[in-house]
Amino acid sequence: MQFQQLQYFVAVAETRHFTRAAELVHVAQPSLSQQIKSLERELGADLFLRARGNITLTDAGEALLPLARRILADADTARHEVLELVQLRSGRIRLGATPSLCTGLLPDVLRAFHDRYPGIRLLIEEGGSHDLVRELARGALDLALVVLPLPTPSPALTTVELLREDLVVVSSPDAPRPGRGKRTVNVADLEGERLVMFRHGYDLRELTVAACRAEGFEPDFAVEGGEMDAVLGFVRAGLGLAVVPRMVAARSGRGLRVTPLARPGLHRTIALAHRSDVAPPRAARELQRMLLER
Repeated sequence: MQFQQLQYFVAVAETRHFTRAAELVHVAQPSLSQQIKSLERELGADLFLRARGNITLTDAGEALLPLARRILADADTARHEVLELVQLRSGRIRLGATPSLCTGLLPDVLRAFHDRYPGIRLLIEEGGSHDLVRELARGALDLALVVLPLPTPSPALTTVELLREDLVVVSSPDAPRPGRGKRTVNVADLEGERLVMFRHGYDLRELTVAACRAEGFEPDFAVEGGEMDAVLGFVRAGLGLAVVPRMVAARSGRGLRVTPLARPGLHRTIALAHRSDVAPPRAARELQRMLLER
């Protein structure tokens, strides 16, 4: 008994027509008929009653049909499971993330993922949440790490909250302590301080500016327009203060003084996003699992 013969048998049983069954499985009708006859000889029983213009199942055919369907379904499952494993040995993941997350959260997780799945290529695109949401929507990314709430909420995206991260103030150890030397500072203490500010479209820029305005003042920028590495470099050089995620400050702490914000402080919520209408590839789902379990 051959797997192909079972495919042909099920096709005939479902269409009750040899020619239509042959079209369904993309084979010539004489070849299909020959394989069905061969299967009947192998089993020692007729599977179909062939009256002119009317094909029906015999008792043997009725008995075989659910078993054949189960065998074919199991074969599809086996093929799918093997493909899933193959996708973890090769392929790629297109991951978007904000620059601060590329600096703070991702290095350790990506190293662990690469150690486990060295054949998977990791393609990283840095950008603000607004840009990453747009890239997800057009199918250019498999997953993206974004800051909630999204700038433009989209029902086409599924988001899963990953972590809530504190923000801290960083400054040069050679500069005066912010907040007149206090161990923790309030956002109000940043009034009159010179700030190193991220470029427009950066989530941290919007959050910091909004917090300052909520305290009734406009922030004073010493330098603006940089990415994360540039901002930290300008702070180390003593050009001003910056508000950054705690993980970034911990990883980039050399040459920086870190001052916590007093309660309630400032926080941001990080989420993992993907399209709702398309399941991420197997490798991307494995990376998603590792991020959620980190």
